[in-house]
Amino acid sequence: MEKIVEQGLLYDFYGELLNAHQREIYESVVYENLSLGEIAEARGISRQAVHDIVKRCDRTLLGYEAKLKLVARFESIKEKISQINCLSEQYESGELTDAAAYGSQIRELSARIMQEL
Repeated sequence: MEKIVEQGLLYDFYGELLNAHQREIYESVVYENLSLGEIAEARGISRQAVHDIVKRCDRTLLGYEAKLKLVARFESIKEKISQINCLSEQYESGELTDAAAYGSQIRELSARIMQEL
């Protein structure tokens, strides 16, 4: 996964667990795409301090994910829903003609989603 996308997802799930100062700086990097120098200048701190805060936030957010696995679960469920949508499109277009097999695949995917929740 691209680093900025991963950072955004981790922040979406766990960002509220960071303190306010960390959240502000991390949001500036991830969502506003500001450089470390721009953030440092605006906040009156060194570029190194911004870098250290971002790295610490990355480690903290990755630590939460290692323990809770919310992002991984979200991605897995999203993939299964995509598979259900693909099966539905194939069924509606006539590519899948066996209704029983279609229903069975949908139920299997739904059961796997329910297990993950």
